[in-house]
Amino acid sequence: MLGIVSFKSAGAMFEQQKKYEALVRAYAPDLYRYAYWLCRSAPLAEDLVQETLLRAWKNLTQLKDVTAARSWLLSILRNENARRFERKQFEYTETEQDLLPATADADPESQLAAERLEQKIVSLPEQYREVLTLQLLFGMTGDEIAQVSQSNLNTVNTRLFRARMLLRQQLTVATGVHHG
Repeated sequence: MLGIVSFKSAGAMFEQQKKYEALVRAYAPDLYRYAYWLCRSAPLAEDLVQETLLRAWKNLTQLKDVTAARSWLLSILRNENARRFERKQFEYTETEQDLLPATADADPESQLAAERLEQKIVSLPEQYREVLTLQLLFGMTGDEIAQVSQSNLNTVNTRLFRARMLLRQQLTVATGVHHG
């Protein structure tokens, strides 16, 4: 009887491992992009992803709905980033743009415009930058952003609206073109 119990638990462990590996394959690039947007440092982003994946492995049984895996993982990553500030405030250095994956086959003018837009987004206050990044980078809905940021939907929608308005103002000032 003891052998059967061990066999069943080994089978369950194997299933958990397969589930975890599938999550890592599917969401590790998204986790890295979000981590980089949060901390603006490639090595720190890698560390955040590692910590996130470790915490996800330890708490995998809490993930009941696989369709919510991305939001669940991004929430863990966001919390890991917050823990980083609780433990120690790190010194940041500007990371060179070439540490990020290059945009495939983009012409120099498009790359320059994308870099300028990224700089404008990065300069937004944190509360606006985060929601806008989750929407633009990951295509998340307001509900998903609310879950990840642990905010209510009205707050998320307000922040998205204000983020777009601030971004529009910055782009208007930078280009001298007024949008009506």
